[in-house]
Amino acid sequence: MAKQPMLKFVTVGRDMPEKRDAGLRNQDFDEIYAEFARAKAEEQASRCSQCGVPYCQSHCPLHNNIPDWLNLTATGRLEEAYQVSQATNTFPEICGRICPQDRLCEGNCVIEQSGHGTVTIGSVEKYITDTAWENGWVKPITPSVERDQSVGIIGAGPGGLAAADVLRRAGVQVTVYDRYDRAGGLLTYGIPGFKLEKDVVMRRIAQLEQSGVEFVLNCTVGEDISFDAIRGKHDAVMIATGVYKTRDLQGPGAGSDGIVRAIDYLTASNRVNFGDTVEEYESGELNAKGKKVVVIGGGDTAMDCVRTAIRQGATSVKCLYRRDRANMPGSQREVQNAEEEGVEFVWLAAPKGFAGDPVSGVMVQKMRLGAPDASGRQSPEVIEGADYVEEADLVVKALGFEPEDIPALWDTPELEVTRWGTIKAAFTSGATSLEGVYAVGDIVRGASLVVWAIKDGRDSAEAILTYLEGAKEIAAE
Repeated sequence: MAKQPMLKFVTVGRDMPEKRDAGLRNQDFDEIYAEFARAKAEEQASRCSQCGVPYCQSHCPLHNNIPDWLNLTATGRLEEAYQVSQATNTFPEICGRICPQDRLCEGNCVIEQSGHGTVTIGSVEKYITDTAWENGWVKPITPSVERDQSVGIIGAGPGGLAAADVLRRAGVQVTVYDRYDRAGGLLTYGIPGFKLEKDVVMRRIAQLEQSGVEFVLNCTVGEDISFDAIRGKHDAVMIATGVYKTRDLQGPGAGSDGIVRAIDYLTASNRVNFGDTVEEYESGELNAKGKKVVVIGGGDTAMDCVRTAIRQGATSVKCLYRRDRANMPGSQREVQNAEEEGVEFVWLAAPKGFAGDPVSGVMVQKMRLGAPDASGRQSPEVIEGADYVEEADLVVKALGFEPEDIPALWDTPELEVTRWGTIKAAFTSGATSLEGVYAVGDIVRGASLVVWAIKDGRDSAEAILTYLEGAKEIAAE
């Protein structure tokens, strides 16, 4: 049994002298909480059965050595637990916060399958890495040998940052180009701060900067610098742009004021939380305060939008999804969180059009699930005569994302893409049709999980190192 923390009670109120500093009270609380958190982490970690076939590990895209670092945590060896975790995951504290563990490691825990409740792997992962930061165990990268070869990475999201980490550890010079004013991609601007605190992201970026990674921000490839210029400056190039083109809505009134893209809505909210002045937020265009909000979509981005709207002070928040709860693509844990916070889900409902300009309502078609489609998923069918109008002052489109036309934007028609517009790249290496050019993450997979982008970035970085070694040998001949 895990050792229980010795709690120290602090009286706050009429028994506490007025001169006592409030910050000291917070320190007392933090000390108590830290001991409690450690005890809980050790307790959960000790529940791991150390099974012979670790399904948690096999269902993690990074194949993290989960049983090993759980065992180390259970025995109080937190620094070693962190080292094991960091060995396979560039950003364990981020994955511990935002991975859909219910669909990956925790959902496949043997203890969960036997009906005794899963080991809370994500919470332990978060705890040990936060502890590592607090204790100074996370250091800037110091390569044993510096190399004169360089790699340009286009996109400062999770895939690009993971690749930068691997390449710098090998001594490669790395420059990351990004269109935004802060690095991090969707980690910074796409995911709300209540799920992923921004200081957690910023300290990783600071670590990479301290490690010698150069960031060129506010830089749009194809406008501020050409793709050919980047290729000319570096020995290899990685494309890690993600996908940001929003799937659009059709129907009457789809262009009305008050209908906004999820990425714009979430970015504005995150900028405000950074302390930026955002005109569209101040004007109310991207602010849900005092409004009836309808979010259209059923993925994790839709969940981020509805929960953000609640926090902004919306009078009501509803989520329309054309299938039922069982067929929702987003995390069930996220749905439960949203419901607990006051979000109303309207299942089997799809937008037919929009009333008013600015928008005053969504014309909703009621649906039913029919025969399965090619993937085995039941296809939604319209129920005739069951239309109605859902009142709305703000409608957020969260229907998913598609790739931009990279070859056209970058004047690089020889860069091959798939029929879906994603970049065609080798499965394990990320090699594209262009010599020395690699691609990773959502721009290859389509919209996917952060953990997959991290894996792609790490795997492709290793492939680039092999490519650079070959180029070095040719140059030496």
